[in-house]
Amino acid sequence: MRSFTVGRAFGIPIKLDLTFLLILPVFAWLIGSQVGLWVDNLNLLWNTDLDRAALTAGNLEWILGALAAIGLFVGVVLHELGHSLVAMRFGFPIDSITLWIFGGIAQLTEQPEDWKQELLIAIAGPAVSIALGVGSFLALFVVPDGLPTVKFLFGYLALMNLTLAVFNLLPGFPMDGGRVLRALLARNRPFSEATQTAAEVGKIFAILLGLFGLFGGNFILIGIAFFIYIGATSEAQQTVMNAAFRDVRVRDVMTAEDDLKTVTPDTSVADLMETMFRQRHTGYPVVENGQLVGMVTLDDARQVSEVEREAYTVGDVMSDELKTIPASDDAMSAFEKLQQHGIGRLLVIDADGELAGLVSRTDLMTAFNIIQKSGRADRITPTEQPVKETEQFSR
Repeated sequence: MRSFTVGRAFGIPIKLDLTFLLILPVFAWLIGSQVGLWVDNLNLLWNTDLDRAALTAGNLEWILGALAAIGLFVGVVLHELGHSLVAMRFGFPIDSITLWIFGGIAQLTEQPEDWKQELLIAIAGPAVSIALGVGSFLALFVVPDGLPTVKFLFGYLALMNLTLAVFNLLPGFPMDGGRVLRALLARNRPFSEATQTAAEVGKIFAILLGLFGLFGGNFILIGIAFFIYIGATSEAQQTVMNAAFRDVRVRDVMTAEDDLKTVTPDTSVADLMETMFRQRHTGYPVVENGQLVGMVTLDDARQVSEVEREAYTVGDVMSDELKTIPASDDAMSAFEKLQQHGIGRLLVIDADGELAGLVSRTDLMTAFNIIQKSGRADRITPTEQPVKETEQFSR
């Protein structure tokens, strides 16, 4: 998500995704165009005795729509702060809280090891929403009848915060309810197994929610269903990989320096392409006089037209901004770094900063497949949970 920081709360960056700037006016318009309907519902539900005609006169309904939309998303930020503060209480750093098209995401840099900790972190957000809903409802009895616009806003926010709390507690992993389900499952079974079960439940929930949105013509629900399905699938895969790569270091899966194929800066691009064809490699460290000076890939070579490849050398097209990883790092860190930078391989360095080898996405996936077929990933117990996963609590 493309986002920018707009402030901080308790040291946590609060970010706005560009999609949020698109959805906020949509929410304001939707609420504003239905102020009359909301007045009828609030009068029926909360017995507010609001005057529909007065609240829909002139441009007031659009002002109410904008204020209600802003208030709703303020509630989302407070919801995510609930998750974040409890996580920080347990010692888990928070990267940021981001508002986007489907609400908010609090990003934890580490996965809670204790199921009780995840349970408390997961329910903290809905607890804040319930508190906001109850607080807004109680405010209805304090606000004078002469301030109908304020009563409307409190009534609307009371209803929406309570509704969102209930919705978030549905078992749609990776939503809050799905994380509660995983925490409860992880009490007496391996963490990866609990995640897979919660993810399957989440995907079934997403399908049902998507069908409900489709038949009801609600595109927002369809979008949320898609997000839940993709999120459940992605996090289940990541958790399985975390379990599989537990105690596996980069040095265990890398191609060691002795077996590493390298090229020199004065190699022509034409010869490089021929070498790639013969050796079936698409990336090479570039070494000059025994020193690592760069990295060259097939994409680099393709930047040179075929007729000019004899005239250009590896030194002309290679990258000298090297992406490296220590040999002692865990294998999952290498996989995450490859994803972060959108590359296919990392240079591995030893404790002295010297080239020790190379690890590629293929190396990692081959190791993962072998570990998975050996059954090792299924033997991770709840007390041996991996701690390098990026956790996202969202609504």
